[in-house]
Amino acid sequence: MISHLRLKAFGKINLALDVLGRKPDGYHEVRMIMQTVGLHDRIDLYRTAEPGIRLETNLFYLPSNEQNLAYRAAALLFDEFGIEEGLSIRLRKFIPVSAGMAGGSTDAASVLYGVNRMFGLGLTTSQLMERGVKLGADIPYCIMRGTALSEGIGEKLTRLPSMPQCQVLIAKPGISVSTKTVYEMLDARTLRPEDHPDIDGMVEAIRKRDLYEVAGRFGNVLELVTAGRYPVIGQIEELMKEHGAINAMMSGSGPTVFGLFSNPSSARKAYEALRYGEGIDLAKQVYLTNFYNMNQGAAGRLR
Repeated sequence: MISHLRLKAFGKINLALDVLGRKPDGYHEVRMIMQTVGLHDRIDLYRTAEPGIRLETNLFYLPSNEQNLAYRAAALLFDEFGIEEGLSIRLRKFIPVSAGMAGGSTDAASVLYGVNRMFGLGLTTSQLMERGVKLGADIPYCIMRGTALSEGIGEKLTRLPSMPQCQVLIAKPGISVSTKTVYEMLDARTLRPEDHPDIDGMVEAIRKRDLYEVAGRFGNVLELVTAGRYPVIGQIEELMKEHGAINAMMSGSGPTVFGLFSNPSSARKAYEALRYGEGIDLAKQVYLTNFYNMNQGAAGRLR
């Protein structure tokens, strides 16, 4: 019997993000290139004799009840399978909150995986993904991980070859962005053909494992909205490129910016500029990481 699991919940960035339109049910149809990065939250699951689900986090402002996706993920499986024992979830957040990096979704994905394993539910990765999409469109991808083309509302996934390894600099300015508001503002805009990123071209660049061509095809249609409201996003991108980034772009609905570096020394200098130097007033959270390319799915979550 498994009494304790220690898991890593990895964040993601969008190498490209396009919105094709709004569906009648209110969801948006998207095409995105998703990439897992090494920055991760840490989750400990403890099996308890006392029934019920308990969750604690290291951030006082995060909910510890049904409003937290990790809690809801556990509750979904507990209810479906009639689990009578208890579960204690200890969540340590390192992925920036409300940052466009799927922090809540990846926590939920890890809890789904962990509860399935801990209580011997026997669900396959595909079955976990089917349940995950009920909680959030990004959760199926966070279960699968790696490099993927995401379509539909985010639940239709096509695995792509692993990206060539490089340094990834992540910087979140001291603002929070409402994903719902960003999409609503995008709906009110008239987009030109050139506003849409070349998703098919990026897929081909990934298949060729050409890091520079991938970076050259960066595009995020949501940046038209978010960066227009918050100039600091463009300022962080420019600082990264001035310090040697191949390219830099906002992830998801923002406000987090990431830059790709082929030179570790340049990546370190850009990190120091944002953390300690001339860019210190631009970003409140700065991380230097890399791609996490284990494309074998949730089985790689355990240490």
